[in-house]
Amino acid sequence: MEHGEQPWRSVLYMPGSRERALEKARTIAADALILDLEDAVAPSEKERARDLVAQAVTAGGYGDRRLLVRVNGLDTEWGRADVMAAAAAAPDAVLIPKVERPADIGCIADLLAEAGAAERVTIWAMMETPRGMLNAAAIAASHPRLQGFVMGTNDLVKDLGAAHTPERLPLVASLGLCLLAARAEGLVCVDGVYNAFQDAEGFRAACAQSRDFGFDGRTLIHPDQVAIANEAFAPSPEEVALAEAQVAAFEAAQSRGEGVAVVNGRIVENLHVVTARKLLARASAISGRAQ
Repeated sequence: MEHGEQPWRSVLYMPGSRERALEKARTIAADALILDLEDAVAPSEKERARDLVAQAVTAGGYGDRRLLVRVNGLDTEWGRADVMAAAAAAPDAVLIPKVERPADIGCIADLLAEAGAAERVTIWAMMETPRGMLNAAAIAASHPRLQGFVMGTNDLVKDLGAAHTPERLPLVASLGLCLLAARAEGLVCVDGVYNAFQDAEGFRAACAQSRDFGFDGRTLIHPDQVAIANEAFAPSPEEVALAEAQVAAFEAAQSRGEGVAVVNGRIVENLHVVTARKLLARASAISGRAQ
């Protein structure tokens, strides 16, 4: 499933048990929201959170923000009811925790079909375990309803027995496997959270790394991170100008019967123009959003 140029720069977790947070989320300039029924909700609050999230999604008012509901796993006492409630409320997607094999996606897809969920309700997978990393390619190709991966880097670091480092060298193999799998199947791939939410410069550097790796955006744990992520994953004015120049030069070369062009002393071939047009489409989609 191709994700087109819908921006996913900032994907903010919001606790499903906090009514005020669900209301505030309607005014936050994130590209997407994860209304969380899993890690952010205490066991005693699970059922209440499910009701609050379903009511919030049904009520709407979130503008062009994409709404993902992260349910509890089917191996818990809340998982099935979470999926059925989400199916009825019809968010943009249901986010599944700790996906490890293709069958995990298939089970959720079957439940959504059983509940009569609208076709537009997609599935996203949390990729956060070693087995999930090793099965990333099979998971990515598992079902047409699957739209995206969300990296769960905190859980992954824990399971690997690794360390959180600025360069994230312990995670490079895992991040690469998921990106390869996502790109092979046309999925969105969003990087994990940055825990030190008050460290703006550190987060800015982390976003730059994520963008250089190829991620579509990052998941966030605090609204203060939204503006930095939105800027980091948006094409800069300089990038837009270069892309426009590449497209124009290549089209002019084609009109002369030539297969390549030159911009700023560099060869421009068709592959560069494909990339340039994607960047321009993304920039247009971002500029058209109501923030």
